[in-house]
Amino acid sequence: MTTLGIDLGTGSVKAAVVSSDGSVLGEASCTYEVVGPEPGWAESDPREWLAAVNEVVGRVSAGAGTAVDGVGFSGQMHGVVVTDGDLVPLLPAILWADGRATAEALDLAKSFTVDALATLGSPAVPGFAATTLKWLQRNRPEVMSQARYALQPKDWLRAALGGDVATDPSDASGTLLYDVVAGRWSTEAIAWTGVNANLVAEVRDSSAGAGEVAFACGVRAPAVVGGADTACAMAGIGLRVGDGFIAVGTGSQTVSVLAAPSVDTSLVTHTFATVGAIGAGWYRIGAVQNAGLALTKALAWLGADVAEAVEALRSGVQPSDPIFVPYIAGERTPFMDASLRGSWSGLSLSTDRAAMLRSILEGVAQAVALGVQAVEATGALLPAVVPIVGGGTHDPA
Repeated sequence: MTTLGIDLGTGSVKAAVVSSDGSVLGEASCTYEVVGPEPGWAESDPREWLAAVNEVVGRVSAGAGTAVDGVGFSGQMHGVVVTDGDLVPLLPAILWADGRATAEALDLAKSFTVDALATLGSPAVPGFAATTLKWLQRNRPEVMSQARYALQPKDWLRAALGGDVATDPSDASGTLLYDVVAGRWSTEAIAWTGVNANLVAEVRDSSAGAGEVAFACGVRAPAVVGGADTACAMAGIGLRVGDGFIAVGTGSQTVSVLAAPSVDTSLVTHTFATVGAIGAGWYRIGAVQNAGLALTKALAWLGADVAEAVEALRSGVQPSDPIFVPYIAGERTPFMDASLRGSWSGLSLSTDRAAMLRSILEGVAQAVALGVQAVEATGALLPAVVPIVGGGTHDPA
């Protein structure tokens, strides 16, 4: 069986055709924009996602030289695409890095007890579907009056390509609308948002059939529901209880696989479902927003690239280097504060370009390290040698 895998990331989509023995027959990627029309906002145009997916599938299928028998999807978590009954987006997708719903997050925290909030898997933060939908209900009622679906990014993509409207436990558990312990949508959380409960999709097993999808290049094949990107990475690595990894991409995630859906009542980490059937597994995650997101932006300010920053780091971090605080889009683990902002401190007449570049890498690394410490502080286990995965682990030199 030849499978087409599509990963809808925050800043790019990746596609690969894989044979039944695991050989990669072709792969391609395409970038798209994340825009911030207001301070603290993070949006993407779903139509750009769709165009990018059709482009990469056309390229990868032509290069693979074989028919595709099935299609699987993974994607960025927490964001929401609000559509009409024809799956046409009514406004840009509001992403996980979006901080507009700060007041709604405070409202959620006041409306639920700590224990009740913990069963939803996460602290009350902006950028999740629940707080985003509450913001839309308050601020865009004319949009929400037309809404038929509120879908996670990969679920909208699959449906827009002709597949079923559905989601899976790994994506549902990242919405603040899903009871992670009970394994079902939370009627209380949905009621809090004020939106119609019919907007959320049916939850199916990650490997369940989800209709047939069709691409502009002519490829047509049955699809499965798929899963959230981090949960799919865990499945690909083959993690078991007690295992874990650190992923570094646009954001960073420190992951520990749990034996049971124990929740974090300190509310500084998240507890999500793994891919698979409802109740099949769970994991603890420290979610850092400002990894590649801050790295890319800070390098752009200096007109630099990653290769130049890595070269500057070869001489080692110096005591006189400035300190870069990377929280340009607020931060989740361990602060859970969307109002945080980045800065440089310790600048002096001796600060040069290389020092600035080193400070960017060091600041991002420290943010990732705080995420690791937060996960371990909840009692979740990490292996003695922790695998590091993701685009941020690649050394361009």
